[in-house]
Amino acid sequence: MKLKLLAMMAGAAILSVGCKDKTAGNQTDDGKEIVNVSLFSWPGYAFWFVAKEKNLVPELEMNISIIEDPYESFAQMAAGQLDVTSSTVEYGPIAADQGVPVKMVAYTNPSYGTDKIIFGPSVQTAADLKGKRVAVLEGGLTQIYMGIWLEENGVKFDEVEYTNVIMDDAVAAMVSGSVAAGEFWEPFGGKVLSTLKGSKVMATSHDPYFKKTALLGDGMYMSGSFLEDRPKAAALVMKAYFAGVKYWKENPDEANEIMAKGLGFTVEDVVTVIGADGSSIDGGIYPFNLEESARFMGVMDGEPPFGSNNEITNHWNLTTEWWLKFGQVKKAHPMEAGIDLAPLEAVVAGVN
Repeated sequence: MKLKLLAMMAGAAILSVGCKDKTAGNQTDDGKEIVNVSLFSWPGYAFWFVAKEKNLVPELEMNISIIEDPYESFAQMAAGQLDVTSSTVEYGPIAADQGVPVKMVAYTNPSYGTDKIIFGPSVQTAADLKGKRVAVLEGGLTQIYMGIWLEENGVKFDEVEYTNVIMDDAVAAMVSGSVAAGEFWEPFGGKVLSTLKGSKVMATSHDPYFKKTALLGDGMYMSGSFLEDRPKAAALVMKAYFAGVKYWKENPDEANEIMAKGLGFTVEDVVTVIGADGSSIDGGIYPFNLEESARFMGVMDGEPPFGSNNEITNHWNLTTEWWLKFGQVKKAHPMEAGIDLAPLEAVVAGVN
């Protein structure tokens, strides 16, 4: 139902964009590019707050919103109300299949242990989950992760009932016993484990397969109209994000406090996810810098920390394979239908 609604909104958005002045309302009086950015409550996306707080790209004026349901952000992008969002990296094939004018433009960080499959006290093995409800975000990476893990452990991906919930609600569902298991990222997984006696971790994204494929991770998306009509602003906002990552690496204590304030998290929760020292290896995710993202996306020579150069191609194909299984897409599409490398190429060219 949600995907059908999104597709209808996308159709309306295409009509409205065609009638709109391409430059109206997009700049401040002093010529700064105004860009509307969204994220959901997750430290892996909070580098936006650092870029804004420290004014790392002075030519840019960013309006940052927290929207907990990523599909709402995609719908607002399709309707021309948002320009950029940070979300997990599995949406490109769905957008391409639904004809939604949204494209992924960068892979920003792979999960490095923060994602966990957690069982409630009533189940002990994967086989115990047959016919039971498990908490995931349908149409999200958590669903793919759960499906892969189940099949690796002898349970067909469609032998469980997937319950579509955002993280706060997933924690409540686990604690109440309305679901038997779920996929959680931090700090939500820790909340389940500390609250629900007898709950246990069965797998994490630090497992070799998920590190090698970088299947679980985050990315940056831009609306089609923003990419087409405002390429300069698209490059500036991408520059701002990676400038935020760079600032964090050089000033982790200050940056973590900025991110905690922006999210309404504790600094401890931020550190649990991204680490304390700016190294990218002491937390639950590995934040990519500009060069690492560019190598993962095949825009720059050299090997990224995960996978191989242009690993995004393998990622697209693997994600598409699972969306076909789950019925989230009707057919496979070429990567170019859901990914636009122009902003990343522009930022890399400006650095070199």
